[in-house]
Amino acid sequence: MVSRDQSALVGQESELPRIAAAVAAIWQLSVLIQVVVYLPDYRQPAVLVAVWLGLLAAAVWLIPRARAGGLDAAQAAAAVAIAVVAVALVGWERRAHGAGGTVDWSVVGTGWLLALVALSRPAWVWISGALLVFAAHTVLAIRVLGVTSLSLARLAATAYSLVVILVVFAALRPAMRTYAAMAVRRAALASRLAAERAAAAAVHDDRRERLGLLEAGALPLLRGIADGRLDPADTAVRERCARHAAALRRALTDPARDAGGLLAELEPALGAARARGIPVEVRVVGDPARTPAAVASAALAAADGVLSALPPQPVTLTVLASGDDVELYVTFGRLPAAIPDLTSLRRSVPATAHWYAAVDTDDTGGGCLEVRWRKAAAAA
Repeated sequence: MVSRDQSALVGQESELPRIAAAVAAIWQLSVLIQVVVYLPDYRQPAVLVAVWLGLLAAAVWLIPRARAGGLDAAQAAAAVAIAVVAVALVGWERRAHGAGGTVDWSVVGTGWLLALVALSRPAWVWISGALLVFAAHTVLAIRVLGVTSLSLARLAATAYSLVVILVVFAALRPAMRTYAAMAVRRAALASRLAAERAAAAAVHDDRRERLGLLEAGALPLLRGIADGRLDPADTAVRERCARHAAALRRALTDPARDAGGLLAELEPALGAARARGIPVEVRVVGDPARTPAAVASAALAAADGVLSALPPQPVTLTVLASGDDVELYVTFGRLPAAIPDLTSLRRSVPATAHWYAAVDTDDTGGGCLEVRWRKAAAAA
């Protein structure tokens, strides 16, 4: 089955972060052309080259993190700080006559840093970063070029370009969250489908083993009695019949009847569902061991809350036990009238059980209740 960590990873690895990161990388390379073109406008051209190399190193560090799910608070703060320092260094080295271009390349050239912040963090973060960058650029530009109509026009053009860039990238952030949610949804559906297929295969194998037990043990005995080769009144034959009957009862009834006492605890909800015209097919795979009372009560409340809200329809109850993990699924083809709130059930279960319960639905109108816990921790 697909793990929760893998589902989260699929959600983060959507297409939009990759596209945005590729744009940032191309952006940084295109800035190199402007650096070369405007080298004569600065006192020490080596500083510009060093700034560009620093931005390239920042790109190598930040772009993979943006692709992996966005920048965290510390990485966003570092991106803003790098942009401010780069703009300040370029502005400090500008010559008095260096006013090439309509828009200052240092602000636009570091804009991809703020764009990554706009894709990952709330609006106040990238707005604050943009104000800091523009403030640093404004102070140094006025110091060198003075307050003239040309310098003010260049500042206005630079501010406009920066705002347009950041607004475009900020508008992509809701779309990125939507893509991530869709990817997580697809992974969850794939996980549920894999679990159902595994349960069906395990049930099929279990039934085949029971049939093999019946064919290897009981059928030869019954054929011998039917052919007259064995006397049913003989004590040895009767003991063999009793022994095979007990073995068959254990093989055919114990997994569904016991299941660690879980199905017995769920019987009130299953019985009420059957009375309302909801037949429940029960599948048990593995040994869930003895279920503690608190966990069984919470599972009963979750199952009863969903089953009581469902319209009449066939329902499948699957119990999967693998290692220390126990999972319970109630799958249905038609949505309940109202999805019950299962969050309060967590408080009634020990924290060591790692209890989780949620109702998952899909676009086709079906869905399932998923409940899981760790049996060893719950028992402790």
